[in-house]
Amino acid sequence: MAKYRKLSRTSDQRKALLRNQVTMLLYRGRIRTTEAKAKEIRKIAEGLVAMAVREKDNFETVTVTAKVPRKDQNGKRVKEVVDGKKVTQYDEVQKEIRKDAPSRLHARRQMLKVFYPVKDYPVVSDEASKEKKTVRKKDIKQIDMVEKMFSEIAPKYANRNGGYTRIVKIGPRKGDAAMEVYIELV
Repeated sequence: MAKYRKLSRTSDQRKALLRNQVTMLLYRGRIRTTEAKAKEIRKIAEGLVAMAVREKDNFETVTVTAKVPRKDQNGKRVKEVVDGKKVTQYDEVQKEIRKDAPSRLHARRQMLKVFYPVKDYPVVSDEASKEKKTVRKKDIKQIDMVEKMFSEIAPKYANRNGGYTRIVKIGPRKGDAAMEVYIELV
């Protein structure tokens, strides 16, 4: 018996398809797909959620001193003339940072192997949709899926032992009659 479904695709196409669908499932919480794909997605997604739950509190908070450039009221760096050259002035600031334990760092890297980059585009209102509105680069947000796993999804499932996803059948697809399902986070 095979360990996985081939889904009538070559290995690189299959891996790309599963990575994309797992990323979207964990970003959106629910996706619509075929039953065979959903059963493969479930294996990967459950493993990632279990890893996030296991490592969610495995870090220490450390206080570090950092040099930050001094800025004026306009937000520009303050410069001072020293020996005929303009030199930026710096202030020392205490910052709190999270330092991952080695096992959490390993989990983070394992998740990064699966997740594709996710961009969140701004919602265009009805009035603006009539006009041709272009989305500026600064309005597009890059979503850190690994941080979302540790900070949002893992605490939600901390008291649960597996079974993080649910497959709900919705009937055959028109065209090829493949069984369609919703796969969602419980």
